[in-house]
Amino acid sequence: MEIKVLGPGCAKCRQTEKVVKEAVVEAGVTANVEKVTDLMQIAGYGVFGTPAVVVNGEVKSVGKIPSKDDVKAWLKK
Repeated sequence: MEIKVLGPGCAKCRQTEKVVKEAVVEAGVTANVEKVTDLMQIAGYGVFGTPAVVVNGEVKSVGKIPSKDDVKAWLKK
């Protein structure tokens, strides 16, 4: 499973990355969590608000810090 946290490195982006990593551990799944800070790469996902979360190429969240429960639900699909 590939998870990308998109954002330039702001506080909300760092918090999103933390929530995602904690949810992955709690869900007991194997996932590669990558932080993407390059604005051109972020725009390539059609995302113009950060933080954003992409799971297996599908944008799941834009412009907010997702809850841990939201992230866990994405991991089950």
